[in-house]
Amino acid sequence: MKIGVMSDTHGSLPYFEKALDLLKDCDVIFHIGDVLYHGPRNDLPEGYNPKGVIEKINNVDNILIARGNCDADVDQMVIKHPIQSPYVLTQFGEIRFLLNHGYLESKEEIIKKAKNMGADVLILGHTHVKELFIDDGLIVLNPGSTSIPKDGSHSVAVIDIIPVEDNHDELDLNIDLIDINTGEIIEL
Repeated sequence: MKIGVMSDTHGSLPYFEKALDLLKDCDVIFHIGDVLYHGPRNDLPEGYNPKGVIEKINNVDNILIARGNCDADVDQMVIKHPIQSPYVLTQFGEIRFLLNHGYLESKEEIIKKAKNMGADVLILGHTHVKELFIDDGLIVLNPGSTSIPKDGSHSVAVIDIIPVEDNHDELDLNIDLIDINTGEIIEL
């Protein structure tokens, strides 16, 4: 199984399309929030076109969305997929994922909640900075921002869930962060 992860598209149609193109082979896509709007920024994201993003996202059948701080109630009126708040808890096989934009509580508090909920992987957004680390057995991922990165590269993540060769009841994860402009894997 392959899972695509994006966050903080902020209404940028060209970067949303680039992200979708890289994630087109994924079985499911997680969007970690801030889908349409750019918030209180002086400059609009490149290719700012929320109506275009609405049209594209409504044609994606395999997407789960966590609500971000720039996502408004009115967004749910135009996006056909549920924008879930504050958490999306989902499971594939034995692996439990908790999605949260990451703005209502500190990262430490969210990590604690993820562990209490039995999550194996916590996926956050909001900071526009890529992260991938393990905290006491919990994998913590932030795919960075597709449209307004604060760490130099527009990005998404791909999670491959792979059965272990000798024991098909056991699963392994491979997580890659990908630069959506070059298609290259980003090393942290």
